[in-house]
Amino acid sequence: MTLTTCTTLGALAPDYDLIIVGAGPAGLAAALEAVPAGVSVLVLDEHPGPGGQMYRALTRNAPEAFGFLGPDYWRGAALVEAFLACPVQYAPRATVWSLQPGTDGPDPGLEVGVSQGGEARLLRARQVILALGGQERPMPIPGWTLPGVMLAGAGQIALKSAGLVPKGKVVLAGCGPMLYLLAGQLLDAGCAPSAILDTTRPGQWLRALPRLPGLLASAYFWKGLKVLLKVRTSVPFIRGVKALEALGTGQVERLRFRTGGRWRELPADLVLLHQGVVPELSLSGAAGCELEWNPRQRAFQPRHDGSGRTSVPGVSVAGDGGAVAGALMAEVTGRLAAISALAALGALDPARRAERERPLVRELRRLRRGRPFLDLLYQSREAFRIPPDDSTIVCRCEEVRAGQVRSAIALGAPGPNQLKAFLRCGMGPCQGRLCALTVTEMMAAQRRMDPGAVGIFRARIPVKPITLGEMASLPATPEALVACTGAATPLAASLTTQR
Repeated sequence: MTLTTCTTLGALAPDYDLIIVGAGPAGLAAALEAVPAGVSVLVLDEHPGPGGQMYRALTRNAPEAFGFLGPDYWRGAALVEAFLACPVQYAPRATVWSLQPGTDGPDPGLEVGVSQGGEARLLRARQVILALGGQERPMPIPGWTLPGVMLAGAGQIALKSAGLVPKGKVVLAGCGPMLYLLAGQLLDAGCAPSAILDTTRPGQWLRALPRLPGLLASAYFWKGLKVLLKVRTSVPFIRGVKALEALGTGQVERLRFRTGGRWRELPADLVLLHQGVVPELSLSGAAGCELEWNPRQRAFQPRHDGSGRTSVPGVSVAGDGGAVAGALMAEVTGRLAAISALAALGALDPARRAERERPLVRELRRLRRGRPFLDLLYQSREAFRIPPDDSTIVCRCEEVRAGQVRSAIALGAPGPNQLKAFLRCGMGPCQGRLCALTVTEMMAAQRRMDPGAVGIFRARIPVKPITLGEMASLPATPEALVACTGAATPLAASLTTQR
């Protein structure tokens, strides 16, 4: 048997033993681990093909034309090919917008709201693994909404999806491994960046130094050193950047930056910003998973045990959606989450579970060795997490500026969610994905609190846009209305009865 690709919701069963959301490294590995147990598995994926962000468009790209993406990208071919050969159901271009406890029967499980092809359905699952991956940390600088200013991940998506290589003066700014990886890919694709503006604080080396032995013993060291040497010897590298501004009329034209106590400018046709990756929390947060603050990565993540199980029964997380650690570790955590789900389903006895987990736990320990060093070294500067200029846009959807956020905080908004009563910050189409961390950090700094105590925007169902046509295609049940509105109300029950 091989993979069954489902392009319409009518091809899906009403319930599954295990639903995996996301077909990146974690989701693919989880599916491969679960299949031999004989349970019914469905993988829901927003992308047109498996691979996630790391292995995006791998099934369509040929090494001859896309060799510039590097060996880390192409090593995913074996994982993707194994997934395509396994007997699971796979639904590409499917958007998951709801995850809630079920309500029917003695074992209600979980209800998953999904849209595909203009229709929507509620599916039932006994176990759910959220392999949602990560998203780039926002980098709100003056002018970051100008055309021609993008996050580095968007530039990498263009490379992987369509082989689009930028032309003109390309400037990369920020910090973190992905920034230098992208610079190396651009070089290999024939586009030499004009400059890399490194925002890493010099003192971070000293803070990270005690963790250096772990890096030296990890797979990250030689790989990262090779990329850094290539980039540093081929691209002008400007260190100690403390402030950035994108300037231009209708389009970015220059990047202004401060280093060494003075301001300088560089011409730029394209600016790619990056200061790390954080977990994607929309669905796990809306499902009610307890979140915790990771002080090293300066981000929230779902609280979970070593197997990925969250505070919500039946819901597990894997990969960067649980804690950002890269593709290799995502595969291991995906397999661990699948083993835990199989045990909960009764498809794996305790002895067999321990046997399968043992080598994965050892591998996870090995892969984690270099992560603390990288997290400490590339912890972003406060000035790029908390915009000092009041005119800087914080919420791109609603064009809310930093000064407005500070004024609302001063008026007494007790937390980020209550801030919405003062501003529309976090209420646009992205539902706060791009501004949530910035708002939390601003509130924490202004009130001299720990960001973990401040909290973050509460994700609301539906977590992704759902059209009226899709809503109309749902069965007329109270469960469907709850899934769309996020709460059971007398009005919802009344509307269901009338309908």
